[in-house]
Amino acid sequence: MQWRNSSSRYGLVSIVLHWSVALVVFGLFALGYWMVGLDYYSSWYQTAPDLHKSVGLVLFAVMLGRVLWRGFSPPPASLPNHGRVTRLASRLGHGFLYFGLFVLMVAGYLISTADGRGIEVFGLFEVPATITSIPNQEDIAGLVHEYLAWALVVFAGVHGLAALKHHFVDRDRTLMRMFGR
Repeated sequence: MQWRNSSSRYGLVSIVLHWSVALVVFGLFALGYWMVGLDYYSSWYQTAPDLHKSVGLVLFAVMLGRVLWRGFSPPPASLPNHGRVTRLASRLGHGFLYFGLFVLMVAGYLISTADGRGIEVFGLFEVPATITSIPNQEDIAGLVHEYLAWALVVFAGVHGLAALKHHFVDRDRTLMRMFGR
């Protein structure tokens, strides 16, 4: 399998980035959903948010790399059987997923740094708090983070259902291309 995308299929780097980001996003969603219900006396009360923040910041770096890779190795062209509406929906949907993930991660950063403390990333280094003066920063960013996380997970589910529709109903190669076939 080739590393870069070709005009007809995705390359190994794009495939690994796609599925890795999908797994991490759903994992972070599950972790976030679980950790908000923890009480103060839980042994995970501090550990879960620290893990969530660290993985979120690594995901941010991976997504930056993904955007750069997309510029270096553009995705394959739409399939010939995809009409204008399908191509537009695909472009808008992917744009929402990319943009939404970045907004979600920035909101998470703003929640975590609202008190002026940086974020430790797996105890290896600290990402400093640079923006701390927004009124009600933690509350506003928290609402954006919560609602956007739900919207993205639901939309990612719709994205997956659309891929299955292409595979089983339209019987085209949309889904198989993201598996490298």
